Amino acid sequence: MNRLLGVLVVAVAVVAHAEDAGGLTWTAPAEWAVQGPRPMRAATYKLPAAKGDTEGAELAVFYFGPGQGGAVDANVKRWVGQFQTADGKPITKEAKTKAEKLNGLPLTTVDVKGTYTGGGPMMGPSTPKPGFRLLGAIVEGAQGAVFFKLTGPEKTVAASEKSFRKLLESVKKQ
Repeated sequence: MNRLLGVLVVAVAVVAHAEDAGGLTWTAPAEWAVQGPRPMRAATYKLPAAKGDTEGAELAVFYFGPGQGGAVDANVKRWVGQFQTADGKPITKEAKTKAEKLNGLPLTTVDVKGTYTGGGPMMGPSTPKPGFRLLGAIVEGAQGAVFFKLTGPEKTVAASEKSFRKLLESVKKQ
């Protein structure tokens, strides 16, 4: 009986995590650890560090309700504003954004690298973190936007880029 229970625990641990918010569902990669509840977040995942990085990355998923959370462009601008160049200047042309339709849903993505300064005392690191990268996505559903914000060391985020895209491709209406 104990052996069967052990097999079941292992089997459940390798199943991908399915989540939902704002009338949308998605499936996170199995290797991403689901974190406990956090204020303002629909879900939080811890991603393993890539070889050579001292820390992993984090994917925070936010949903604020219909018509809440601000305009897509304002959020992209805010996320880019959380980064600066090595000499402390704002990131400008270096950030990449893209608007597309995915599974019939409007999707805006952002990719920015530099020194991560975060979004304030509750939203980011206590000290600036050089060599960080953010992959962000805003999916606009019928019940409002769902915000996916992946931040971490550049190598770790790069190693997770395909998995992040796969998660975005899994987003569907409930």
